Amino acid sequence: MLGVIGSLTRKMNNIRIKNKLIISFVLVVFVPVLIVGIFLTAAFRQNVLDQATQQITNNVERIKKQTTDTIRMPIEISDKLLVDSRLTNVVNTQYKSTFDVVKAFWDYRDFRDYVRLYSEIFNIRFYTTNMTILDNWEFLKVTDAITGTDWHKAAMEEDGIHWEYIADETKGHAKALSLIRKISFPAYRTSGVLVISVDQSELNAMISQEPFDTMIIDDKGSIVAAKNPDWVGRHTSELDFANQLTDIAEGTYEFKFDGKPSKIVVENLIPSSSRNGLKIVSVFTIDSIVSGANRISLLGFGIMMLSLLIAVILIYFLSDILSKRMLVLNKDLNKVAMGDLNVISNVTGNDELGILSKQFNNMVVSIRGLMDEVKESQQQKAQLQLRQKEIKLKMMASQINPHFLFNALESIRMKAHLKGEKEISTVVRMLGKMIRRNLEVGSRKIALKDELEIVRCYLEIQKFRYGNDRLTFRLDIDEAGNGLEVPPLIIQPLIENAVVHGLENVAEGGFVSLTTKVDGSRLWVEVADNGIGISEEKIREISEALGDMEEEEEYRIGLRNVHQRLVMIYGEGSGLVIDSTVGSGTRITFEIPTGGHPYA
Repeated sequence: MLGVIGSLTRKMNNIRIKNKLIISFVLVVFVPVLIVGIFLTAAFRQNVLDQATQQITNNVERIKKQTTDTIRMPIEISDKLLVDSRLTNVVNTQYKSTFDVVKAFWDYRDFRDYVRLYSEIFNIRFYTTNMTILDNWEFLKVTDAITGTDWHKAAMEEDGIHWEYIADETKGHAKALSLIRKISFPAYRTSGVLVISVDQSELNAMISQEPFDTMIIDDKGSIVAAKNPDWVGRHTSELDFANQLTDIAEGTYEFKFDGKPSKIVVENLIPSSSRNGLKIVSVFTIDSIVSGANRISLLGFGIMMLSLLIAVILIYFLSDILSKRMLVLNKDLNKVAMGDLNVISNVTGNDELGILSKQFNNMVVSIRGLMDEVKESQQQKAQLQLRQKEIKLKMMASQINPHFLFNALESIRMKAHLKGEKEISTVVRMLGKMIRRNLEVGSRKIALKDELEIVRCYLEIQKFRYGNDRLTFRLDIDEAGNGLEVPPLIIQPLIENAVVHGLENVAEGGFVSLTTKVDGSRLWVEVADNGIGISEEKIREISEALGDMEEEEEYRIGLRNVHQRLVMIYGEGSGLVIDSTVGSGTRITFEIPTGGHPYA
């Protein structure tokens, strides 16, 4: 991967800036804008299509509700007639004369009243097996032709309401969606078939308002109503796109309609108390929906392309101007490379190239000045080399061999011991041990017991210097911490500070104590003295100076060094804490984790 990036980088470095700008524009602006434009166009088109599909679905739901309301009245009328005693008497009376039949028909006018009162009802007729009754287009005797029809067979075989698109022989064989229901008369052990036809104009008026091709289909596949009048009465098998609608489940499907990509929405309608139902189908071509969106997308795409073309032209001219200015500056650089230091660049402006031109002129002036200084610097170099040799000689002369120093101290200790000066001998031994320990100290950590040994030697030496009346000390050491590793020289400078500064003006009774304590995973160290103490203002100054890398007061160097090392190794919570009262002494404490890790 890195090799490919490096190869591309090298190729880009060999392309002129003008071409780089154009390529960058194409990659950074043109391609992303094109991708975004295509994505937005597709998203806009899909959104329009989804909205249209949702609208069609809502329309189908509305038609379903309207159709339900339309056929609700035939259902209610059939429910009434199912238990109508007057109808039972008319159908089952055995008439002896034509007059009796006419009188019965004259008295029973319910069918005509229903048709007159309800616009949804086109016609009501009843098929009976009573051969004494007369056919009057409301009551019809069952014939072989009627009993052979599918709708009559279905009604007689199964109770309940059946819906079918059938012809009405009383209305010139005009077809209409009809409610077909068997009505039984248990008392007479007879039955008949009630047919209530729905007004076709009601259904057509409801469908004709739809914006897309919509139809209502019965379960036999007959088109009951449709926005296209030519489809009404036809079977779905006669339409290429609808030949499978009879058995299709409700939902939204994609298919070809007149050779065009289209969508079809199918919704089932099962009326109450019905053995079968209807299907409401709406069809629309995708192009009819997205054509407007496509025009808007093409217009937006054209505007985008025009804008990008104008931007490319502007980039080209701007890059050409930039390239010419860079070529002028390049020629001036070549002259300087050839040794002409009197060149002055004339590229003007306050942009990056103008600034480079000014810096180029300043550089040429600086080069001329530097060349004038070369001769003087050569002379100074020779003198500097001589001085460095003299410094090395002085440094070598001032060096003392540590082994010579230790051997000399050991000789002094032996002389003092032989002469009976045990105290002097002990002090010299401690001084030698302390010097050796300090010289051996490096960056690595040491055991706490070794650090405490240095402290003990230092205090014994100072006690020897000041005497028992002026200085005494106490070491309260927790033996559990002797093996812990700590940075070197983190306690001795605190002891030295207490002796040198804390007891500076104490003539007698000076006391220094060191306390270490291991508490769980932490080591606590305290250095205290009974010296002159420090004022609050001075403590604030010292606390501020502990973190200052540039502090120059020598008496603070030891404390600052210890504090900064503790903070760097163990974190802010491990620095020195100073507590002092004027005239009562000073106490310095710090706390570090025993595991050697910084505080969280």
